[in-house]
Amino acid sequence: WQIVEQKEAPILLKDAFALYKEHVQRQQKEKSIKTNLSFLKLFEAYLDSLSRRPREVRQITTSMLVTYLDKLYLKQGVTARTRNNYRGFLSSLFTFFVDRNFIQSNPVDPIKNLTVSAKKRQPLTKSMLRRLNDYLSEHDKWMLLACRMEYYTFIRPGELRHIRINDISVKDMQIFVSGEISKNKRDANVAINREILTLMLDLGLFDYPGGMYIFGPGLRPSATIGDKNLFSREWCKLRSTLGWSPCYQFYSLKDSGIRDLANSAGIAVARDQARHTDISTTNRYLQGRDQPVHEEVIAFRGVL
Repeated sequence: WQIVEQKEAPILLKDAFALYKEHVQRQQKEKSIKTNLSFLKLFEAYLDSLSRRPREVRQITTSMLVTYLDKLYLKQGVTARTRNNYRGFLSSLFTFFVDRNFIQSNPVDPIKNLTVSAKKRQPLTKSMLRRLNDYLSEHDKWMLLACRMEYYTFIRPGELRHIRINDISVKDMQIFVSGEISKNKRDANVAINREILTLMLDLGLFDYPGGMYIFGPGLRPSATIGDKNLFSREWCKLRSTLGWSPCYQFYSLKDSGIRDLANSAGIAVARDQARHTDISTTNRYLQGRDQPVHEEVIAFRGVL
């Protein structure tokens, strides 16, 4: 790239953006590539809308970036968290330019993140779990299976829809979560609670071909994977039927399960089942196909 060698010459934005796009596409994962290129496309659209569009990297000012972020937050109505995500992208973009001597300092540095309120998601109470169990036992046992798997296994919804029948070992009472589908890209085993296995047998799950996804379209075993909104869409309908607040989400089942397992079998057992590296984190998981599962989880009788 000629642009890198001529450090003293003004660096054109179009060349700088082209280099950044090439870097992103070569260095990052597919999901990150899509996200960052989307952020960049929106930022370029903003620059194109200006009456005096900057042509050089050094013409981008802090004031200009503040105006852009204010437009997103105040006029377009994005949340404080989303606005901060945009700021994070811009900081990364201009750090990329600083590292290559396109500019001397990062114009994003003086811009602060907005205060973000705590997440509104709440765990379900024991009485809510009993009511959920009673309702689904009568009306939709496949949704009950999905709920129990979230409550007992702590497998993320995005991972859960990728689980196939042959990922389940009835003999070892565990489910294998491949690094290819897990958020942290690490292999892991999680214990299957007996409540889950009993329901699986009742539904005839193992009569289906092993290569099928457990939760395909319509929450039924299928060779076609369910869409990414499968669980949340079904949960929203269920939540409406039960008259619950939006703060109770499908993911709340994981929160509830971790709470109940920790109270029943101890925090260390809950930590391992949730694939946490320590008690305080929810993002760093234990790795390994050979990671043992706890007998306490298999025998644990929860509320759902």
